[in-house]
Amino acid sequence: MITPRYAADSATSRRQFLSWSAAAVAATALTAAGCAAPDGSSASEKAAADGTASTAARLTKIGLDYPFTQLPLYSTLVKLSTTAAKKHGISLLTTNDAGSADTQATNLNTWVARKVPAIVSFPMVFEAAEPVAKAALDAGLIWVTYGGTLEHQSADIQFSFREGGTLLGEAAAQWAKERLGGKGKVAFLTDSTIELGRERTKGMIDAFTKLAPGVDVVAREQAIDPDTGLAKTKAILARHPDLNIVLGVTDAAAYGGYKALQQAGRSKDHAKTFVGGQDGAAPSLLAIRQGTFYRASAALAPKAIASAIVDVPRAVAADRKNPSAQVPITLVQRGDTKEIDTLLAQNGPGPS
Repeated sequence: MITPRYAADSATSRRQFLSWSAAAVAATALTAAGCAAPDGSSASEKAAADGTASTAARLTKIGLDYPFTQLPLYSTLVKLSTTAAKKHGISLLTTNDAGSADTQATNLNTWVARKVPAIVSFPMVFEAAEPVAKAALDAGLIWVTYGGTLEHQSADIQFSFREGGTLLGEAAAQWAKERLGGKGKVAFLTDSTIELGRERTKGMIDAFTKLAPGVDVVAREQAIDPDTGLAKTKAILARHPDLNIVLGVTDAAAYGGYKALQQAGRSKDHAKTFVGGQDGAAPSLLAIRQGTFYRASAALAPKAIASAIVDVPRAVAADRKNPSAQVPITLVQRGDTKEIDTLLAQNGPGPS
C-alpha cells in the first residue's frame, strides 16, 4: 500500500557539488512532451474535469533513472515497473548509470533534451540534480525525485527513511540484551552521501546506541554495496575478530558483512552474531528465512515501489492533489516466514 505524503522533508546538506551542465531546453507545452494538459481557458467545468482525468492516460513514457545498478533491487524494480507501466499503456525507459554521478548527469540531460514526458530519478548528488530537474520542469516535463526531495520537482517517492533504521537498530539492541547480556561489539555500515542514507544511518545508530549502551561501537564505515560491505567488514574483523553485530544502511552492504564473517570462520547459525540490513533484498531475505545469523531486514515491498514509480507521475499528469508517495517499511526477522515468502515472490529468485 502506498500512502500520500502531505509534507516533504526539508532538504539537508549534501556531499560535494558536481558540475552538471543542465541541457538548455526551451519551455514547451505538455503536448509536445507527450503529456498533454487540458485547455481550461474557455472550456466548461465538466470538460475541464474530463480533460484532467484523461491526461494521465496520454502519458506514454516514463524514464526510470536508478543509478545503483549494482544493488540487487535494481533488476527487480525495472522488471516490476515495466509490468506496472504496461498496464497503463506506458513504456518504461531506463538509464545505465553504473553508479557514476557523471554518467547519470549525461543520461538525465539527454532525457530532458529529448523531452521524455516523465522522469523518476534517484539523484546521486542532490544539489547537482537541481539544475537538471529545473530544466525538466521548464520544458514542461514531469520530474519525480526518488529517495528524497528537491526544490525543483513535481513530486517525490520516499520510504520512511529514519523509521527503517530505527526498526533495525531496535531489533538488534533487543537481541544484544537477550543474547549478549547487553555487552559486545557492533559495527555500522553507513551512508552519508544522500538524504535516504543519512536518515537511515541516524535512525539505526541512534536507536541501537540508546537501547544497548553497553555494546561498544567499534566502526562506522561508508558502504552501500556487497563488495564494499565485504571489504570494510574484513578490515574491521582484522582489528576486532570478536565482532558480534553488523548493521547495514542497505541489505546489500550488510550481506557483504555477512559473507565476510562467514569467510572468517563463523558458522551460518552462530549464536553470538547478528547481521541486519535495510531494503528487503532477496539474498538477505533468504538468509533470514534459512535461520542464519543474518537475522533482520527493514524491508520494502518491491511491488509497492514499482507502483509508485508509475502512479506518482500519472497522478502529477492528472493534476491530482498530493501526488507524492510514502512507501511503508516492515521489519522482518526469523520466523516471519509468510511475510518473507511474499517479499521473495515479488523479488524473484535470488542468488544462493
